[in-house]
Amino acid sequence: MKDKALRSTLLLPVFLPAVFITLLLVLGTISNPELAGKAFSATLSWITNTFGWFYMLSVAIFLVFITGVAASRWGNIKLGPDHSEPQYSFLEWFAMLFSAGYGVALLYFGVAEPVLHYASPPAGSPETISSAKQAMQIAFFHWGFHIWAIYGVVGLSLAYFAFRHGLPLSIRSALYPLIGDKIYGPIGHTVDVFAILGTLFGIATTLGLSVTQINAGLHYLWPSIPINTTVQIIAIAIITGLATLSVVAGMDKGVKRLSILNMVLAVSLLTFVFFVGSTIHILESFLQNTGSYLNNIVERTFNLQAYTRSDWIGNWTLFIFGWTIAWAPFVGMFIAKISRGRTIRQFVSGVMLVPTIFTFLWFSVFGDTALNLIMNEGLNSLIVDVQENHAVAIFKLFEELPWSFFISLLTVTLIITFFVTSSDSGSLVIDSLASGGNLETPVWQRVFWAVLEGSVAAVLLLAGGLSALQTMTIATALPFAVIILLSIVGMWRALVIEGHRETSLQANTNPNRNVKSSQWKHRLAAMVDFPSKDKVQPFIENVVTKAMGDVQKELGARDWNAVVEYDSDLCRAHLKVERHKHVEFVYDIRLTENTVPDFVYAELKKDISNPEFYYKAEVFLLRGGRSYDIFGYSEDDIVKDILDQFESYLTFLDNSPGQLPWDMAEHDEMLNNESTQS
Repeated sequence: MKDKALRSTLLLPVFLPAVFITLLLVLGTISNPELAGKAFSATLSWITNTFGWFYMLSVAIFLVFITGVAASRWGNIKLGPDHSEPQYSFLEWFAMLFSAGYGVALLYFGVAEPVLHYASPPAGSPETISSAKQAMQIAFFHWGFHIWAIYGVVGLSLAYFAFRHGLPLSIRSALYPLIGDKIYGPIGHTVDVFAILGTLFGIATTLGLSVTQINAGLHYLWPSIPINTTVQIIAIAIITGLATLSVVAGMDKGVKRLSILNMVLAVSLLTFVFFVGSTIHILESFLQNTGSYLNNIVERTFNLQAYTRSDWIGNWTLFIFGWTIAWAPFVGMFIAKISRGRTIRQFVSGVMLVPTIFTFLWFSVFGDTALNLIMNEGLNSLIVDVQENHAVAIFKLFEELPWSFFISLLTVTLIITFFVTSSDSGSLVIDSLASGGNLETPVWQRVFWAVLEGSVAAVLLLAGGLSALQTMTIATALPFAVIILLSIVGMWRALVIEGHRETSLQANTNPNRNVKSSQWKHRLAAMVDFPSKDKVQPFIENVVTKAMGDVQKELGARDWNAVVEYDSDLCRAHLKVERHKHVEFVYDIRLTENTVPDFVYAELKKDISNPEFYYKAEVFLLRGGRSYDIFGYSEDDIVKDILDQFESYLTFLDNSPGQLPWDMAEHDEMLNNESTQS
């Protein structure tokens, strides 16, 4: 047991460079903080001026691609075998992806950003009705569809290649359609190193924002607590310790429970401010600002202030998008891990629509409440307070509301739990990346990454404050933006081939249903008699395997490599046909247990506490279950069904000459595991 706890799953060509580069940056910063600060400032200016257009164009491509895929026929493809089901309920799924995504950012910027844009708009006169409208539209733009498109593209490609094709749950897998097995070599290692660095510095930035706001909240609650770096470093240490405990607890016990707690606290805070604030004004502004956002989304997407150069776009739009891209490996992989079994359309809808609508409501409740107090009730001091310290914005707003001490305490608690969730889920993801996509890693490795995240945040905060964190975030996002664009190309190619496969299979899910069977009375009996296990199991073991054996012999005589296997423990008959390096053909018949439906009973007296079961001989292909039962077929009928599916398979091969050489051994093993679990 001790050996198991101390074992390592680390992939050294990824782990060592990532740690070395991180330590090099940290040690360099410690040795000369002043020089490091100047270097950070110069780097930020150079990236903003040189590559600002690239960031904006990339994010636009991400948004167009992910919405286009969801709207197309590819949207029906499942992230996993066709018969897989989601692991988490929608509420649990949304709570986890939202908490990991940017819960901290809403608390930090929910009041601060609208107030700052109102007082200093990028265009036009400050502190006017026009600047108020502009402030809310900018906030919606920064935290709306675009950032969730970044997360969504990464998460979708990871989930698709990992759960649909059996590749490792790692960033490198998204490049498989472009470079093949080279993802397991230096190129793949380099991609994962960039993903680790982006995640590390992205989380460090969030931790830096969190602790400044926690410090501001504690000072507001207890004025004897000063606002300084020492308090913030102590806060980092405490949060890192809590994140470590959550990491040890694991996904379901740690991350899921904390995520649900986060959502309960966030919704409670939102509801309170909504009802004690100007409720009607909030609803009106929510609708109006949403309409303005949708109306101007194209123009803002490509607005780089080309004719009015200023630092505004680098300090705001490019920072937020860069921060999101740097976080994309972490959030994308985390979303992928919890999204197995959902269709692409469900995935995109959940990731894009629900968080965006919640975000718009959040900014309307907090941002518009603050602007209403300034514009209509003369609270101009709020502008000065926010400009002096962004982190105090939400607490200064609470001063004007009832129960300010209580809701401020609730907010500090929410900031802590939000970041603990981000840190522990980030540690799980980084550890998986550093282990080549391995999901089962020892606890000490996850603890190591959690501690390293806190250490990086503390050092950069000491060296240059938030500006240093901001620079590292945008810098690490630059190479990863290129990687995401390449993964889009790879996924598009994979989906085209997937489309050929589906076209070849969709003509008839079960071709025999439209053909006169030689033993139709036996088939009818199977449909309405709901057979027991004792009847179906011998059918699979004898009739099905005999039919598969006949097909195997004929294929062998024509130089096709075919194998028939029977698993007595699972009662599973398996026919596999291989042809050189092409995707293999798989035809499975599995014994499945099902609850007898209500319509079988003559009276409504079904005992729910003691349900009755019947059994099917279900057909499974390489892409999962085909949802039909062949119990009652004659041997000739089974042979015909195999040949019909095999003909569809050959049509797919003919239509896809450039198909991908997926590692089907891993995918088949995945299906085996699912069969065992079911």
